[in-house]
Amino acid sequence: MALLPFTKTFTQKLLKFPTNIKIGIRNLMSKQLVYNEFGDPLQVVKFRECIVPPLGNQEVLVRMLAAPVNPADINTIQGKYPVKVNLPCIPGNEGVGIVQEVGKDVQGFCAGNKVIITKPVQGTWRDIATFNKDVLRIVPDGLGIVEAATLTVNPCTAYRMLVDFVPARNGLVVIQNGANGACGQNVIQICKAWDIKNINIVRNRPDINELKKYLESLGATYVLTEEEVRSTTIFKEKKIDKPSLALNCIGGKNALEMLRHLQHSGKMVTYGGMSREPVNIPTGAFIFKNLTCHGFWMTEWNERASKAEKDKMSTEIINLMCEKNLKGPVHKMVKFNNYEEALGNALSSKGFTGCKYILDFSP
Repeated sequence: MALLPFTKTFTQKLLKFPTNIKIGIRNLMSKQLVYNEFGDPLQVVKFRECIVPPLGNQEVLVRMLAAPVNPADINTIQGKYPVKVNLPCIPGNEGVGIVQEVGKDVQGFCAGNKVIITKPVQGTWRDIATFNKDVLRIVPDGLGIVEAATLTVNPCTAYRMLVDFVPARNGLVVIQNGANGACGQNVIQICKAWDIKNINIVRNRPDINELKKYLESLGATYVLTEEEVRSTTIFKEKKIDKPSLALNCIGGKNALEMLRHLQHSGKMVTYGGMSREPVNIPTGAFIFKNLTCHGFWMTEWNERASKAEKDKMSTEIINLMCEKNLKGPVHKMVKFNNYEEALGNALSSKGFTGCKYILDFSP
């Protein structure tokens, strides 16, 4: 995932932005990306400048610091994502910025606050934006730019899957595929922080030993290739208990191999389908092992969850990040003017850790 970076100097300048002067918002220009039709992001996403509209009573003016390019962003632009948007549309589901001004009825926010956007499809790929106060959350100044910009999708997805299906207790064993992806890396780190043993499946590649060492440095208990997981003896030799929770973002035979290792009454949660192959489950797995299969979509959870639930999750994740138990993904910051580089790289799979490209709005 790519993040657009903001330099420390630029952030300091933002914090010194005069707050005792009313901004002539109609004269304030916003640089933004927009698309008028669905299709290839490199073809349909265009750069434009437009006047920022007047600030509403319930709105907050934010100067963006960074915004990642997520697979969901790409799929939305392509018209392939379940969430449909009205065109023309500014892309971007996540991001972090600095509050510049607040509407007259807004309470709890003030100029200089660092904020993240908590609701998807708000259009974060722009340097200046107005957001309704209800889609913003203040985060600590000490929270890293990358961690803040990428907080609301992958860390939250990993957190929810680890707490909503099987009690996240000491002794729990989790198995997951796609372990080198952004969500997989969050699963590993949260498991380490919570003392949960984890088995991680990745595709074989020339630099497999380097990848294994990297994931182990994050807290992976075991890292196995797709070939190794088919013949592993770690369960027979009692090196680790069979997992009771499997997290699937691949599908196809990969998911089936994980399912084979689940203990009786285990659960598999599917949150992606990178192989584009269906999840096929033997009848015996249901009858004789009492396995259950679930789907998970962070967007749907956000729609039904209470504010208290969301606040609890965000607070715990931010604490993990501030305590250095959960770090941002491997990433590359890309200047906003070079957005096509971020889009092009996000469309291809670069790097063994699924590098995230982040739009950087600094000058």
